[in-house]
Amino acid sequence: MSLTPASGKRPADADGGRRKGGRRRALRWSAIVLAVVILGTAGAGYLYYEHLNHNIKKDPLNLGDEKDRAAASKANAAGQTPLNILLIGSDARDSAENQKLGGAKDTFGTPARADVQMLLHVSADRTNMSVVSMPRDTLVDIPKCTDPDTKKTYAAETDVITNDSLGRGGPGCTVATWEKLTDIHIDHFMMVDFAGVVSMADAIGGVPVCVDANIYSHTSSGKGSGLKLKKGTTSVKGKQALQWLRTRYGFEDDTDIARTKAQHQYMNSMVRRLRENATLSNPTKLRSLAETATKAITVDNGLGTVAKLYDLSKELRKVPTKRITMTTMPWEYSGTSGRVVPRPTDAAQLFRLVREDIALDGKDKKKTTAVKASTDPAAADDKIAVQVENGTRTDTTGTVRGRATAVAQLLVGRGFKEAVADSSAILSEATTVVRYPSADLEGDAQRVAKALGIPTSAVKKSTSVSGVTLVVGADWSTGTKYKAPAADDTTPTSADALNGSDTTACMHVDPNYIWS
Repeated sequence: MSLTPASGKRPADADGGRRKGGRRRALRWSAIVLAVVILGTAGAGYLYYEHLNHNIKKDPLNLGDEKDRAAASKANAAGQTPLNILLIGSDARDSAENQKLGGAKDTFGTPARADVQMLLHVSADRTNMSVVSMPRDTLVDIPKCTDPDTKKTYAAETDVITNDSLGRGGPGCTVATWEKLTDIHIDHFMMVDFAGVVSMADAIGGVPVCVDANIYSHTSSGKGSGLKLKKGTTSVKGKQALQWLRTRYGFEDDTDIARTKAQHQYMNSMVRRLRENATLSNPTKLRSLAETATKAITVDNGLGTVAKLYDLSKELRKVPTKRITMTTMPWEYSGTSGRVVPRPTDAAQLFRLVREDIALDGKDKKKTTAVKASTDPAAADDKIAVQVENGTRTDTTGTVRGRATAVAQLLVGRGFKEAVADSSAILSEATTVVRYPSADLEGDAQRVAKALGIPTSAVKKSTSVSGVTLVVGADWSTGTKYKAPAADDTTPTSADALNGSDTTACMHVDPNYIWS
């Protein structure tokens, strides 16, 4: 079988000049395995042993500059806050077992890559959970990061494959990269390795997965995971579970996107198995699993003890399976490189829904947000400096002349005597937004928004501005009264959402990888 299927699909895993042949590292598995195993073990009712704390490896949460961090999530009306946890799958070859499972002998001991990245969002009221996967072939801007051990500083880079972030000081740089891209505040991260996945899959007794034809993930040149399954549903565990999670050649169009879908099916099935069956009722198996999991895990200091992980598991268990939604970040190809980039409108929409704690399954009840007390109360209106910019240009219409000046004069008339128009900025903003650079100006930004009838959801922290900045969007091209557009809170279809209770999911097999 040739590397390029007869259908003419593009070759996958085109990793560029940094890796050749056997050095290419395929996506192996998903770090969410660990999260759901912790969830399941807590449900079984057994306590972890104190000595397991010493197994857990810890790293700083964020290695970027503090000024670049996303603003903390706001509480709802009941004072509850959501949880955002970045789940990372490292392709480290830092042990003989990991090297054997990962292959590519010439990469033993080289810097690990974040080949799996999933953002787990648990709603403030714990009624729903959203998961957003980022394909490892995504090109992103990686911020400046400082290695906490060597103190080496890595300069910011643009258009870099996302899994490079892990090698720039550790998982805290991957967290910083996600916050820069999404403007979502990340509370914790969890990272696991190859060996842990295999042992944990064995411990829970296997996970049911489905394919719509016999599949053998193997090419004549030695590519593929080696997964060989018959049509229908099979319970995979151990090395076979790892093969499922790393399969690229054989699912759908043989891309990283299809592999992500296969992981979503696996994780949903795993959650159901942990919750519905007494798989972990054997104390001996549970202790073995706990040893394996704690040795395989790296977390931030905020999750660095068994007690804290146990508390997290209790929060996760509050979410019903039917309210778990798995998605993939909307994407589009970047030129002919085979890499992908976030699809501008759809990805921004998905990130906003997560940021604003809006359920991706569309089943939210109407909720209100608590008014957050600013760390620094707003100054008097006549002392608040406001820069007003014109963002009324769209793809189909030109800039509405004079809007920045008109709105600046409107502010001056309402007592904001230091409001000025910046006519040099030619911007495109679909909706009007008030930006501020740091926490000490948040109160001022909120006061400006309130004075104009702009909702607090349109007040955003941004390091791209030096002071309170009002960008008049295309939704306010005329008039003196702002009317907020009706919010579109639907999950983009391009996110390919999969519900956690869906038992019908089945991966489509590329005909070039069917065996009889």
